[in-house]
Amino acid sequence: MRPFPTRATRPTAVERVRSILSSAHSMTVVTDGQHQEVRHLGGTGPMSRLHLHDPAEEGHFGQSARIPVRLEFTDIAPTPVRERLRARVTLTGLLGARYEQEAPGSTCVEFGQALLEDADGRAYVTLDELHATEVDPIASCEASMLTHLVDSHSELIPLLLRLVRPLPERGMTRALPLALDRYGITLRLEYPQGHRDVRLPFPTPVFDIDQAGVRIHALLFAARRSSHPHGLPA
Repeated sequence: MRPFPTRATRPTAVERVRSILSSAHSMTVVTDGQHQEVRHLGGTGPMSRLHLHDPAEEGHFGQSARIPVRLEFTDIAPTPVRERLRARVTLTGLLGARYEQEAPGSTCVEFGQALLEDADGRAYVTLDELHATEVDPIASCEASMLTHLVDSHSELIPLLLRLVRPLPERGMTRALPLALDRYGITLRLEYPQGHRDVRLPFPTPVFDIDQAGVRIHALLFAARRSSHPHGLPA
């Protein structure tokens, strides 16, 4: 008898990388010893500026020189949590010509490797994995949704704390949403000497952005039914 598959409650490393690449507003391009800060990607993410291809594919560079390049992305929490850095993604590869920030069209990059660094450690992601992974439907809206929650519905955060297990320790000074993705929401509980991140998974993943509100309301409904309220300290 086959065991039932485990329900996913958080993004995989490749999903994290895919989301960061799709929603980043800036990146650092390091080549020839020079650092170029590329900002204001127009909400389309860096993949509108870059074309990643497999080294086995021919015909991209011809006989031109191959120039090593490193692309750096920083994932910052949109809410004012303590220690806002959530992850770093580093892509390495080769260019067929010098990188020109103002060049029309996309820049072709022969893919080397992708590295994700976050609180869970380091994870490498392949190009095949990136191509096979769909973009999280919440990725492009995450920042606006979390800031809206904090700015306009902050009273719901203590309500969500009812779902935290184990219960928040005494001495908590603040709780804020840290991240939101298709699988759930992460809260950061802050204490005088540190913090603790807790995961509140959705009943089922979000497959379309229109489902996000329904999943969040399902968490709130469960929180209201909880018998263990735990409000923020006064």
